[in-house]
Amino acid sequence: MKRTRLQILLAVCFILSGTISNAQLASITGKIISENQPIELASVALLGSTYGAPSDKSGIYTIKNIKAGKYILRVSCVGFEKFEKAISIKDGDHLALHVDLSNYAILLNEVVITGTMKEVSRLESPVPVEIYTPTYFKKNPTPNIYEALQNVNGVRPQLNCNVCNTGDIHINGLEGPYTMVLVDGMPIVSSLSTVYGLSGIPNSIVERIEIVKGPASSLYGSEAVGGLINIITKKPQNAPLASVDIFSTSWGEYNADLAFKLNAGKKASALTGLNYFNFQNRVDNNKDNFTDMTLQHRISLFQKWNFNRKENRLFSLAARYMYEDRWGGDMRWQKQFRGGDSIYGESIFTNRWEILGNYQLPSSEKLLLSFSYNNHNQDSRYGTTVYDAQQNIAFLQLTWDKKIGKNDFLIGTALRYTYYDDNTPATATSNQVTQQNQAQQTWLPGIFAQNEISLSEKHKLLLGFRYDYNSYHGNIFTPRLAYKWTLNDNNILRLNGGTGYRVVNLFTEDHAALTGARSIEIKNELRPERSHNLNVNYIKKIYSQNDTYIGLDVSAFYTYFNNRIVGDYDKDPNKIIYDNLNGHAESKGLSINIDAVLSNGLKVIVGGTLMENTLTENGITKQQILTENLTSTWAISYKINHAHLSFDYTGNMYSPMRLPLLGESDPRRAYSPWWSIQNIQITYDGFTHFQLYGGVKNLLNWTPNQGNPFIIARSNDPFDKEVQFGNNGQVIASPNNPYALTFDPNYVYGPNQGIRMFLGIRYTFKK
Repeated sequence: MKRTRLQILLAVCFILSGTISNAQLASITGKIISENQPIELASVALLGSTYGAPSDKSGIYTIKNIKAGKYILRVSCVGFEKFEKAISIKDGDHLALHVDLSNYAILLNEVVITGTMKEVSRLESPVPVEIYTPTYFKKNPTPNIYEALQNVNGVRPQLNCNVCNTGDIHINGLEGPYTMVLVDGMPIVSSLSTVYGLSGIPNSIVERIEIVKGPASSLYGSEAVGGLINIITKKPQNAPLASVDIFSTSWGEYNADLAFKLNAGKKASALTGLNYFNFQNRVDNNKDNFTDMTLQHRISLFQKWNFNRKENRLFSLAARYMYEDRWGGDMRWQKQFRGGDSIYGESIFTNRWEILGNYQLPSSEKLLLSFSYNNHNQDSRYGTTVYDAQQNIAFLQLTWDKKIGKNDFLIGTALRYTYYDDNTPATATSNQVTQQNQAQQTWLPGIFAQNEISLSEKHKLLLGFRYDYNSYHGNIFTPRLAYKWTLNDNNILRLNGGTGYRVVNLFTEDHAALTGARSIEIKNELRPERSHNLNVNYIKKIYSQNDTYIGLDVSAFYTYFNNRIVGDYDKDPNKIIYDNLNGHAESKGLSINIDAVLSNGLKVIVGGTLMENTLTENGITKQQILTENLTSTWAISYKINHAHLSFDYTGNMYSPMRLPLLGESDPRRAYSPWWSIQNIQITYDGFTHFQLYGGVKNLLNWTPNQGNPFIIARSNDPFDKEVQFGNNGQVIASPNNPYALTFDPNYVYGPNQGIRMFLGIRYTFKK
């Protein structure tokens, strides 16, 4: 009996001791979110211990049986910076600890393609690449990519005409022809489409935009002298089932982006996107009897297919069609006046379609075949000047990606065929009898190779070269060198150098050659431009103990040009004289980007570029026309989570730039003033699947006519019917033309749109 009692007593003690022991253990549970969305497979761990757990589909994690003590809670997830927080756990604690990673979605670790033509972590790339996602561009909603780029540091959409509002993209002060625009890595946006097609690329098809500032000709060839912009389209498998984004402005602009995904069985998925933009409101706030903003009617249809193949081999196919009808000019203009000399108008019809795809060959080696084809038709009237043009570009490229030890090779061959025909002197034949034009057909085969060498864990060296044969200009060789030094996890230094070349397409690149009263003179046969480039980049990440993150990205750049092709507006006010510069040109400067996330939820993205772009001829150096010395951009965001409200304040600022005058008597400013476009937006996301947003664009109501007697010269006489000329061909001052001017809409450096409100709605259905 005594033994039985003893056994019972021991059992009770054992049970009690186990209960007490279990009572002393603690647990943590919580939810991991970002932008109010659950984050799956986030790793939650207590550093220095074995305690940890992943988050589930709902973002929920639970860590059990934790001993009392002080720990560092770390949350890590792909696409986010690591979150760390010091915690203290007592016996028996059951803590609820939720983590919002919205402020940690820093894109430094995103995968990029553009710098090396292969997928690589942004931090690991020896070539500095900037990434911009649709989330960034939604801070200031725009109807197309061209306008969206206005808030990217060192990148400026440059309007080339006050009447039709066509333009191009400047990077670090270099004009649009020096910027290469790619879609999914393929050079289908060039020449005609650089000027007339950029505004037709909708934001709805974009997954991200990668920007490389500086030399890229060794991989991408001509046009990549100043940098390149690679528009990566959405993958169907990553897109929501349906999305709608519609907004309108108080000026009467209407924009709609619609997209939906279709799963065609287990083997394929398709994404269809539709963009529609319409603006038919005639506005003349500067009282010159010309439209302040071009009237536009545009539709763009996009579809992309991804096919599932064995061993996850890539196969994607995409197509896009764009139609646009735009016009600007005299407020009284109607389509019956198109091409006539009674009422002035600039009317442009654009029809464009393109197809592009990527196919990984069924081989044990990584062989990727890329292909594209586009057709661009232009039917334009600039007053009585007719500009009809057709351009077809076919592109084929095969690359071999291979790692051997410390060497990462990329070897490829490319073939680009360009057909271009128009009714300008650019394609005129030398036959004075027939006076016919002959289409230009340019073949550009090339080969390229690069080797990324891992010298050590912290040092990488990239060597590359490209050889092209241009059917008009012969052999072209462009070498490249890049070096990356990872000092530590928070400090990276990069050095890039190389050469570039560019073949001019005069009438597709310079809109001033078509509009206005100036005549065009091509002094000599234009030789290809050549350049030498150097770029130094430094990235630093700073983490503070109060959950504040600061990212610093600094770049210094220098480019030296030979044979620079320049349009001279100064020598003769009645002409634009094109010739290779008898000297050299330089582009140099310093660019800084700061990305800060404060502990109170405030996000600040601010950038500035100090640059100098000069032309030196016969020992005289002068500033390049229409190029600023200082530019800055910013985006400041704050979110009140419990109220479901977000605030975005975006803007840009530019220093004075030299402007094209018509002579010494022209009363317009020779230099622009300091100017800035600023915007504010408020977004409410308290509804399921819906967002409401609205705000004000151009808060300061700035327009370029401020401080100028007029912007468009002789808008009252656009056909120069009352202009008097002397025996030497120069304009003579008269009572109704006291400044001796001709019609000129090329004095333009900023948009004519003043302050306006906007209101929009977004709908997203994921599953």
